[in-house]
Amino acid sequence: MLVDAFDRIKGVVHQAVDGLTPEQLAYRVDGTANSIAWLVWHLTRIQDDHIAGVADLPQVWTSEDWAERFGLPFDPAETGYAHSSEQVAAVRVDSGELLTGYHDAVYEQTIAYAETLTDDDLPRIVDRSWDPPVTLAVRLISVVSDNLQHAGQAAFVRGLIPA
Repeated sequence: MLVDAFDRIKGVVHQAVDGLTPEQLAYRVDGTANSIAWLVWHLTRIQDDHIAGVADLPQVWTSEDWAERFGLPFDPAETGYAHSSEQVAAVRVDSGELLTGYHDAVYEQTIAYAETLTDDDLPRIVDRSWDPPVTLAVRLISVVSDNLQHAGQAAFVRGLIPA
């Protein structure tokens, strides 16, 4: 089920990004809304951060030099959570291949981890900072939900890009 969910996210990400110019990827519907580049970068950062955290793995963003390739003006630990309009505008890429390349690398790490899980793993507490504490199952569903929402938003924005 998790593999299918992350496959669907990957499919929507590619459909939203493929063939767009850097200007189209940076397009903001009202000048302040999230761009496709920011949405895909952010959803991938969330997946990378959260899956690496529960799997006790290094984040692909830093371990595979994606932070350097993107060259964004943020601390490498940034995921885009609570970004300002100015920070959203700073997420610019030279091509969609950079976004999909990073997403695909994170996807590979996510799938490799998901394939090791059993039902017995899902009740494990992974975050005690919440009340109630967050289980692995809840964290995984949270990532899937967040990713699908942002991927859908990126697809929606693509449909609004002026011809």
